[in-house]
Amino acid sequence: MSRRSALRRSACLGRTIWAVDVRIGVTQAPRELNLELDDGEREKTENAVEAALSGATDVLSLTDKRGRKVAIPAAKIAYVEIGPVDGDRRIGFGA
Repeated sequence: MSRRSALRRSACLGRTIWAVDVRIGVTQAPRELNLELDDGEREKTENAVEAALSGATDVLSLTDKRGRKVAIPAAKIAYVEIGPVDGDRRIGFGA
């Protein structure tokens, strides 16, 4: 879903909220975790990631737009990407 369609979908519900895609790589796991959050959760998510990576907390706990809660041991986090939803990512020679 593109950023525009996410905005249109939210606008139809009477609110304007941008969606944010969070991708988390976990060591010794073949796939990454993908979560879609509201843009209002961006700062809270960044703070939680910083706390987990700095060692302030042992577990990174996030809840996505659908209410799904994900907990990852901080020691197993390989990388975290916070950005626009998948539809806005460009891949290939034309990027």
